[in-house]
Amino acid sequence: MARLNSMLCVVCILALPTMLGGCAGALIVGGIAAAGGGGYAAAQERGVGGAVGDLELQTDVQRAFVDAGPGLQEGIATTVYQGRVMLTGRVATPDMKARAVQVAGRVAGVRTLYDEVEVAPPGSTWDGAKDAWITARLRSEMMLDPDVRSGNYTIDTSNGSVYLIGSARTAAELELATRIARYIPGVKRVVSYVELRSGAPVAAGSAPAPLSIKPGPSAPSGAPIEVQKL
Repeated sequence: MARLNSMLCVVCILALPTMLGGCAGALIVGGIAAAGGGGYAAAQERGVGGAVGDLELQTDVQRAFVDAGPGLQEGIATTVYQGRVMLTGRVATPDMKARAVQVAGRVAGVRTLYDEVEVAPPGSTWDGAKDAWITARLRSEMMLDPDVRSGNYTIDTSNGSVYLIGSARTAAELELATRIARYIPGVKRVVSYVELRSGAPVAAGSAPAPLSIKPGPSAPSGAPIEVQKL
């Protein structure tokens, strides 16, 4: 019962930024970072400076989408971790998808670009609410698991697909994180762009094609892992 109450509290806290918008989310994260001896951002492998740099890069990519014309910013979500940029969401045409990749790839500071944008009709408000719930539920489960350093994982959910980017201390931790994600209700698949800290750094360039695997040993550091829900 205590674990259930704790999880519900965490879900409510994590859902608040989604309901209030991006600015509220930044305020909440900033408040956490300012408390408890460094807090959330300081506990991440990238540190406070790295988190701030990634936020600036995310803003630059989103601004580039706005400058490129209507449709890109509304349909695409940008997630950044240590200069690695992941694009998710939906656009109406293949040309828009290609343009988004081209625009993001030209932004200074982008080390690696992962293209997970779908060409499909825009999702409904209900679809967006379900995706937000999956993200919040997964974040809470990670925070409650002592074997996962949740601050090192950034989560984005689009149309039931969970995308993870960040860093893992060990292959076992990465497997545990993807397993937790796989069993969240409503998750269709899990795609991981999480690096192993002991592995070689990801080289700059386009993302390799996702590797479909069954649960088991993880792929080499930097390679995406796609796990179909059982």
